[in-house]
Amino acid sequence: MLDMEVVSVFDIIKIGIGPSSSHTMGPWKAAQLFSDLLDERGLLNSVTRVRVLLFGSLALTGIGHGSNVAVALGLSGEDYTKIEARLIPSYIERIKEEGKIRLKGEREISFFYDKDIVLKRGKSLAQHPNGMRFEATLESGEPQFEEYFSVGGGFVLVGSDKQITRDLVTPRFPCEQASSIESHCRILGCSVSRLVDYNELAWRSELDTREMALQIWSEMVGCILRGVQQSGPLPGGLGVMRRARDLNRTLLKNKTYQTQDEWLQCIQKGDRGFNCINKWITCFALATSEENASFGRVVTSPTNGAAGVVPAVLMYGYCFEGLSEKQIVDFLLVAGEIGMLFKLNATISAAMGGCQAEIGVSSAMAAAGLVESRGGSPEQVLMAAEIAMEHHLGLTCDPIGGLVQVPCIERNSMGAIKAITAANIAMESDPGFAKVRLDDVIKTMWSTAKDMNKKYKETSRGGLAVNIPVSSPEC
Repeated sequence: MLDMEVVSVFDIIKIGIGPSSSHTMGPWKAAQLFSDLLDERGLLNSVTRVRVLLFGSLALTGIGHGSNVAVALGLSGEDYTKIEARLIPSYIERIKEEGKIRLKGEREISFFYDKDIVLKRGKSLAQHPNGMRFEATLESGEPQFEEYFSVGGGFVLVGSDKQITRDLVTPRFPCEQASSIESHCRILGCSVSRLVDYNELAWRSELDTREMALQIWSEMVGCILRGVQQSGPLPGGLGVMRRARDLNRTLLKNKTYQTQDEWLQCIQKGDRGFNCINKWITCFALATSEENASFGRVVTSPTNGAAGVVPAVLMYGYCFEGLSEKQIVDFLLVAGEIGMLFKLNATISAAMGGCQAEIGVSSAMAAAGLVESRGGSPEQVLMAAEIAMEHHLGLTCDPIGGLVQVPCIERNSMGAIKAITAANIAMESDPGFAKVRLDDVIKTMWSTAKDMNKKYKETSRGGLAVNIPVSSPEC
């Protein structure tokens, strides 16, 4: 496990772009960092060539996850938080046709997409399965290079200094263990969300924290709405068809709407039977995951492969439990804090821990957030997270064709349902009688990750990926 420092909950839950936080956002960010490095050294205008070598899991499933697309756009100075997702294919086609990129949007150099992005299949860098090496050649012939590691959730480690590429911040009440959260809450006499509020003051004001949480919520709703308006096959050549649109129409019984508010009102005023609500949760998760699979803008929570779980559970809470804005903010703060515990003490990277590190963690985050929004005690919040993860232990990552589609999309729905079940159990339980604590299950998850065969860690060399015959995915 690589050393990590405490970060804001909005580094765990943040706006990103699909299909993968570790294989798309991470390489994209690494490419930006390398361009910045050359610029900081005053070398940008002397660069004549750039090559990118992708190792380990990035090489094995990078095409299906868009790692090649990401590094090309990152080197070109594009920002994944701002780029118009629908234009990405045209940008890549232009790079291929012209054989050039504009490094950091400034220095035009030759760049042969199919040759200058090299997949080093069968080779890994020592520090992490998601390793990259960027190489630049200057006019003088002098080489410049740096290694980066995409460690999950869009976080990037720089090879030369082994530190996360951000300034270190120490919150007032450090919570590196679940037991610390419980202790601080007991001493302060506060909820988990209030504790997180105190700690987030290390980064911004309480008002700014609230505004950021509501912006995240707005992005989640917008992503789901976009997802239920699209149909047809997902990109990548696997032929997976979108299902959220048809499910949305069926559940609304063909009611029409013109705005986002009207759509939400239709859901809230519709059938509230168990089966219908269950299907809506599935619809929310599918819509988000289908957008993610299409290079759409999503909320990484804590990763893109698991980006459908937290929004689906939060949408459930809003539509069917009537969550207020304050409850939505509290939900997101607690969910992010739980994700932090797994990042600090285990991993949120499927390449390190299998899908338990993604869907399992997101389910734990959502379960804890839901209990918080219902007014549960700190002990019940932590219990909900523990239950959700306990029943994801050992979950493998074996994406067919290297795409974040099968089994990933449906798995988001399953993670959301498990989260709600875990929250229900925790709300009706006395945590004092619990046999397993959250710190115990995080420790178990990490030991399970280390024991897991590497072919089940996002390599597409085991499980469904080798038992379901498919043609090679598109580049």
